[in-house]
Amino acid sequence: MRSDARDAAFKIIFAELFGGDCDARFMAGIYRKTNLNEEETRFAERLVSLVHAHRQELDALLSEKVTRFADYRIYPIDRAILLVALAEILYVEDVPPVVSASEAAALARKYSTENSAGFVNGVLAGVINR
Repeated sequence: MRSDARDAAFKIIFAELFGGDCDARFMAGIYRKTNLNEEETRFAERLVSLVHAHRQELDALLSEKVTRFADYRIYPIDRAILLVALAEILYVEDVPPVVSASEAAALARKYSTENSAGFVNGVLAGVINR
């Protein structure tokens, strides 16, 4: 399922927020632990590559859309989820943006705070509806 691929991509981006680039061995371990098949692994790799390729643009878009508080106050988990979702919304044409937003909110419910799903959904709605 692509949900699992998004989960794996999120974990990689989250790890990179703290430790820099993740090597191929680390990423392969994430894919294995998430039980991704070949197609799901390719999708996760695509999402991670898109975040890497467009990181400055994605960070700028986040700063533009999150106006209620300073950029550094976004929880790292939420930031990683948003980066993956934004990359998918902006650069993956075969996935409807609302699906990306829904999947991101589900990740926030699973891994972040009680209010994070609403926060993530609100930021992504602002991007989708611009």
